[in-house]
Amino acid sequence: MTSSEWQKSSYSAANNDCVEVRTVNGLVELRECDDGEIIVRTTPAKFAKFLQGAKAGEFDHHGDFAS
Repeated sequence: MTSSEWQKSSYSAANNDCVEVRTVNGLVELRECDDGEIIVRTTPAKFAKFLQGAKAGEFDHHGDFAS
């Protein structure tokens, strides 16, 4: 079983306001730092497409940038 440690963005600093990511058995897993019981799994290709959209600002309107 191939597994990696959960990785948290450096933008999160020491806060638990983050999403963590890792790869396990050829899939990408995502979870919230403060609720690790719920894990979303997807393929690396689908995750890459999501990251492309995020980097391009496609999902910015969903964020709360006031806080």
